[in-house]
Amino acid sequence: MILTDKLIQDLTHWRERLLTESNIPPVARLKEYYATFRLRFGPEVLANLDGEALLIAMHNHGDHDSLVYWLEFKNDDEFPAIFGSIAGGSALKFGIYKRRETGLWMTGSPQRQQELTTAEAIEVARRHRDQLLKGVELLEQMPAAGSDADYRQLQEQLDEQAPLVSQKAWGHKYFSLLFPDKLDDYHNADYQRYHLIKLLQTPPAGEGRYLVAGRFMAIADELKWPINHLTSVLNERDGNPHGYWRIGITPGDAGGHWPVMRDTNCVAIGWPELGDLSDIKSNQEPKEKIREALTTHYPGGPQMIGRRTRVIFNFMTAISEPGLVLPTEGNRVLGIGRVIGDYYFVAGSDVPHRLPVEWLSLEEWMPPSPEGLDTTVFLVKRPENLVEIERKIWGAPPIPVTPSVSAPVGVATKFRPPRLEGIPGRVQAILERKRQVILYGPPGTGKTYLAGQVARDLAALAHFDRLFSQLEPAEQAVITGENGGDGRVRLVAFHPAYGYEDFMEGYRPQALQGQLLFEPRDGTFKQLCLTAAANPEAPYYLIIDEINRGDIPRIFGELLTVLEKDKRGQAIILPLTGQPFRVPDNVYLIGTMNTADRSIALLDAALRRRFGFIELMPDARLLQNTVVDSIPLGPWLEAMNAAIRIHLGRDARNRQIGHAYLLDQGLPLTSFNKLARAMQDDILPLLEEYCYEDYVTLARILGTALVDVQQQRLRHELFEPNRKDELIQALKAIDPNLDTSPEAIAAEAQSVPDADQDGDEPNEATAS
Repeated sequence: MILTDKLIQDLTHWRERLLTESNIPPVARLKEYYATFRLRFGPEVLANLDGEALLIAMHNHGDHDSLVYWLEFKNDDEFPAIFGSIAGGSALKFGIYKRRETGLWMTGSPQRQQELTTAEAIEVARRHRDQLLKGVELLEQMPAAGSDADYRQLQEQLDEQAPLVSQKAWGHKYFSLLFPDKLDDYHNADYQRYHLIKLLQTPPAGEGRYLVAGRFMAIADELKWPINHLTSVLNERDGNPHGYWRIGITPGDAGGHWPVMRDTNCVAIGWPELGDLSDIKSNQEPKEKIREALTTHYPGGPQMIGRRTRVIFNFMTAISEPGLVLPTEGNRVLGIGRVIGDYYFVAGSDVPHRLPVEWLSLEEWMPPSPEGLDTTVFLVKRPENLVEIERKIWGAPPIPVTPSVSAPVGVATKFRPPRLEGIPGRVQAILERKRQVILYGPPGTGKTYLAGQVARDLAALAHFDRLFSQLEPAEQAVITGENGGDGRVRLVAFHPAYGYEDFMEGYRPQALQGQLLFEPRDGTFKQLCLTAAANPEAPYYLIIDEINRGDIPRIFGELLTVLEKDKRGQAIILPLTGQPFRVPDNVYLIGTMNTADRSIALLDAALRRRFGFIELMPDARLLQNTVVDSIPLGPWLEAMNAAIRIHLGRDARNRQIGHAYLLDQGLPLTSFNKLARAMQDDILPLLEEYCYEDYVTLARILGTALVDVQQQRLRHELFEPNRKDELIQALKAIDPNLDTSPEAIAAEAQSVPDADQDGDEPNEATAS
């Protein structure tokens, strides 16, 4: 018996649930899908194709009847996307693709692409076809229920005789669809080995996609299941591959830093003088910043600085949820935890750089094969160690432990802020010319963010000659009004119940000696104006968020007359208190308006005359060529908005998706988890609202992979952690040409390995 009784029971439970929920097809339907694929792209079909017809049939991404489309994007009743994902990378993973922008065929590497003539592209397709046919021949000769030796021989033969296709994920998927009785449908060797380890099986030594297939086939045979049912169950049960990381603790110090980690649910490393590293991202530039900071605060030789840089960079960028971490003293593992969140910094600690975890085991034990003993942050790789880790935590719930711990004012001298650039500069120019501006556009175009940024920067420049981000906390408080500051920038949000008495003045209830009295009280705008009048050398800004949601004539009242720049300083008599009131010249208004709710044309005409307007539309350029798990954010956003403009009809332009949904603190998202959350929590609900109960239109925008038209629902199950690959494929199916975009190609060329380490690094977990 290969599996233990407990494992068999566990797997059987998962399969029964998936069958009940119709998340895996019955065996008969599964056979129909395999037959359909063979009928369309089997060896007999490919052998009878040649010339440009062969080229198009195999490699035209834009053709939904092509082989590459079926392998990567096809997902419907005819052929659902249940046979393993090959998502990731650019279209160059197929060896050849047709560039949408030019219509030219391309080949080569991401670093050095080459244009092909049609005749040259046909020759590439012929080589692919011939090697696919050779692979089919070798698989037909493979014995049923082959041994490890049989599969090792198959691996060697394929590598020798069909390397252009056998060494690619798409080639493996092609063979697995034709031979589901001999090959698993994991098309990535890391996935194969990961799921075997989760089954407490040590994979056979060696590399290759075909080497371990016999293990999966033997397990499927033991369970009497088709291979697709086994891999579907493992995907659901185990999730996607994650790292196993050793976090070194200085020998003899387990009594010090280990309790901190254990009792505050974290793993941690030292180097406190580096400060908070929350802005570190996974690319080369921040790595160099770490190196420079280490050189300044922890000087040493180039080799030592390089090793320290790799340790910190791996801790910051390579370890992520739901990876497993093992605090280790020497070769003694002190605990096993699962990462459950993002990096945070604890000032004042000698191990301030931390990752939150939930502890799965606090048992002390010795791994069977020591590795990484002299390294603070080390990716555990030896299969025997990984199997032992999984054995220690198999079926273990998280251990409840103490929750983790989180983490001279200047004087105004002048008001001559320098000119800002870009859209902030346009906002500044309108404010100088008209004193008030409205930023309008579809949701998620950064209107509120930009309004706050510009207002704070202008106020900071006028007061301190520096941008807001360059100020000390006490100086920032002057601008924001925190800690007793006078608040040069203030924020109010309009809504249907907001009125003149909230904005200017009105009677408000006040309890006095047990009596409820109504007394006049100044509103937000009047308070700002009184403060500004007392300090005429400094600018004051009021941001009015969602200005179009309020009843503008009722809220502003007689103010509309004196808002204009040439009428600033003129007095009006307030009807409630009878006092004269002036709008100071140093008061500026910045409104924001969501045009998905209400068009600018519906605003009060008197208001429109007094405000300048700047339209903010989705701008994929702000995503800075960012690619997240092979999804190029800019082209993906453009494809989404193109579908919205086509299918949402009138006013679709104002219902596009803004780039801000794909930003985090003004920077493009780099985490797939954050991208998935933005999609599920922000973008999908918005599109559902736009397409209210019209799931046919919603499916035309998002595709059937994300929308179940028959059940009239979104497929939220794809957002579960163990469905990541399916979600990536569903998101990219919005436009199959995303893999051919320059962004996807460039990202593949510039990719950074998940872990950069060597084995001779000194242990410096508590360096200070």
